[in-house]
Amino acid sequence: MIGAGWVSREVWVPLLAAHDAFQVTAVVDPNREAAVEAAPDQRTTRVLARPEEVDRAVADAAIIALPNHLHLPVASALLGRDIPVFVEKPVCRTLMEAQELALAGLARHEGQAPVARLLAWSAARHRGDVRRLEELVPSLGELRRVGLTWSRAAGIPQRTGWFTDRRLAGGGALLDLGWHLLDVGMHLLGWPQMVHATGMLSADWMGRPDATADWSRRAGGVPAGGSGQPVEDTAHGLLVTDTGVGIWLETRWASHQPHDVTTITVEGTEGVATLRATFGFSPHRVERSSLTVLRRGREELVPLPSEPVGVEYRRQVDVLARLLCDPAGGQATGSMPEVLSIAAAIDQIYSSARTSVPADRTKGAVR
Repeated sequence: MIGAGWVSREVWVPLLAAHDAFQVTAVVDPNREAAVEAAPDQRTTRVLARPEEVDRAVADAAIIALPNHLHLPVASALLGRDIPVFVEKPVCRTLMEAQELALAGLARHEGQAPVARLLAWSAARHRGDVRRLEELVPSLGELRRVGLTWSRAAGIPQRTGWFTDRRLAGGGALLDLGWHLLDVGMHLLGWPQMVHATGMLSADWMGRPDATADWSRRAGGVPAGGSGQPVEDTAHGLLVTDTGVGIWLETRWASHQPHDVTTITVEGTEGVATLRATFGFSPHRVERSSLTVLRRGREELVPLPSEPVGVEYRRQVDVLARLLCDPAGGQATGSMPEVLSIAAAIDQIYSSARTSVPADRTKGAVR
């Protein structure tokens, strides 16, 4: 486990430690106290300070959950040592970084098949409600529009440090939440190419203490004016695919809404399906997911399975075990072409975006 932050301690390490296919052999973090806390068994789990200490004698796979700017160098180095890696989202900050990772993932040994692979995908794909929506898509006819929205009531993850410094994070709400949404939305559409994009960014909530994510240990404080290169807390984007489908994307770290709500709408010539849920672990979630289908004025409520919060991450670990055991299966899920598609879409929105960030915080806010 590379990184001992919240997602490692609360999600990855417990799931890996409980899974029959995995043994957590090492936790790597320069903060020894955090690494010790994250280690599932301090008698058998090594606590290491640097990713350079990880080789095939230490582990035969690695999960990377580090600050965004470290994903590329650490993943590339591990792949170079023939260690398969799963990279937490956002996998990279830019399309250029995704392309560099793709080259690193092509490492070969004596001209044979790839000996190391890079895997990455959103756990949201494995939610029962998302799967049910996916089953409905063929009945909607020829698709015309997909709406992807993730709006938090109060969920700015970090007030100071790398998370809100664009030079390190690469972006704000668009990169952080949009990666999940695009992973799901583009999966539903069969991974089309984007031919047009436009967007808008703003940062009206960054200075409000009541917009902090109260479930995250790293959250807190108010950023000092002029520090770093601030990121957006709200983003709107429109993407047009080569198949003629429009994708409306909206991400908000904070809003006037009472709950954190994730909405996915798929509109076709024969109906409109709308999933309303809450992705992730937020305590401000809607009470339960709902999925409706509207056809010619008649709305149908689709039954959904009752699932515990976070079950999609357990399923993600199940899939990861299968893919690591079957190198050929890596092309089916979490492949580099998918990473490249998401990175390209986000790059296009940032590049085309107009910004409403206050004048003293615009530097570096838009590519």
